[in-house]
Amino acid sequence: MLDMMQAAVLMVAQVADPQVAAPVAENLATTAPQLAPLAEASADMSLVQPGVAVTGQGVMHFIGQSDAVGKSLFVFLLLMSLASWYLILAKGFTHLRIRRRSEKFLQEFWSASSLEQVENEIATHGAEEPFAHLASHAIHAQKHHVKYGALKLEESGSTAAFVTRIIRKVIDEETARLENGLTVLASVGSTAPFVGLFGTVWGVYHALLSIGMSDGVTINRIAGPVGEALIMTGLGLAVAIPAVLAYNAFVRINRVYLARLDAFAHDLFTFLTTGQPVGDGDHDRRAHARHINLASTRGG
Repeated sequence: MLDMMQAAVLMVAQVADPQVAAPVAENLATTAPQLAPLAEASADMSLVQPGVAVTGQGVMHFIGQSDAVGKSLFVFLLLMSLASWYLILAKGFTHLRIRRRSEKFLQEFWSASSLEQVENEIATHGAEEPFAHLASHAIHAQKHHVKYGALKLEESGSTAAFVTRIIRKVIDEETARLENGLTVLASVGSTAPFVGLFGTVWGVYHALLSIGMSDGVTINRIAGPVGEALIMTGLGLAVAIPAVLAYNAFVRINRVYLARLDAFAHDLFTFLTTGQPVGDGDHDRRAHARHINLASTRGG
């Protein structure tokens, strides 16, 4: 490469002025040994720059270089993420389906002419959502107690007390069913950042050990492993944030839905015990009156 540069410079000098060609040739011969190390350095730089891709950095490189503890933490975070996203999608579709079926049942219930018609609708379509499930058990309990009385210890008391116990039992069952899976989301949201932080601490510890045992210490030797170790903290946050947001959303959805179910239970209880439907004014004030029967018995 230096020979080609010298020949090019001599040709330019001869074309411009033949008398200048001789001093230029002497200067090139003098500076050629000095330019040789620079040429070698440039050749080395051309080899080093493509080498950056060889020492790749990233999540997979960090996992590949980590030990059994680091790989186990990565797999644990992956399983937590899969479990949380499965619950998010499954419960999201479940809430959407229950909401649509509940709206349909409530419309059919309040437009029915009698409880017999409601029972026929439930027998035909089935109790596939909490409102229909509650109505079916409450109507059956009221008719059973009126017809047979207290045949068992759990059926003791008046008809109103027995129906109240049945309604409370169904609401507790539906509450437990709606809250199914929320514990997993809460656990993932609270523990995933700490799992990622532990992975970062473990990776930085091993990176510093390898740096301390090496001969030369440069910024590349320190920044690369430490930066890769920080990936675990990012992974922990990426797993925790969706789980926390979904948990808060589902808790609010359940609270609103159970409040509507509790209000419907009060209206149904009033209709079953008095034999008259709830008036418009009472229906609007059911959120206050429902605590007379259901909330007091639940606390007791």
